[in-house]
Amino acid sequence: MEAANRGAADIGAPSIGFNIGLPHEQEPNAYSTPDLTFQFHYFAVRKLHFAMRANALVVFPGGFGTLDELFELLTLIQTQKMPPVPVVLVDKSYWMRVINFETLATDGMIDPADLDLFSFADDSEAAWQELVRRGLRIGPRPPGYPSKS
Repeated sequence: MEAANRGAADIGAPSIGFNIGLPHEQEPNAYSTPDLTFQFHYFAVRKLHFAMRANALVVFPGGFGTLDELFELLTLIQTQKMPPVPVVLVDKSYWMRVINFETLATDGMIDPADLDLFSFADDSEAAWQELVRRGLRIGPRPPGYPSKS
């Protein structure tokens, strides 16, 4: 999230921050807009707000928290509990080492069509191109999303 917040800060745009209280990372990152920075105690509540507002998900290499958020959104999209949004995993070689997506499909743990819920990119330009190719929506909320109020 910090990378997105920093990019917005660099061009003077406001950006939201969903912070979670953790033993070693207590403070929100310095790049989110203070009035748009929210502190959560529970992961589930944070993910609910994150999923409700996401127009896309770009995932960089990370640990358990990153995997948790990735699989939460993929599961919500897969089960049609939320409208589909573009999901792009950056650094294909990392993701293919960490998760054997093909084995999940081959062994029947996921439908082979579920492999189309996301795509890969190796840099920021390719990630943007994938987001656009996959139908990134900007502006008013797409049909099926809760209202902003």
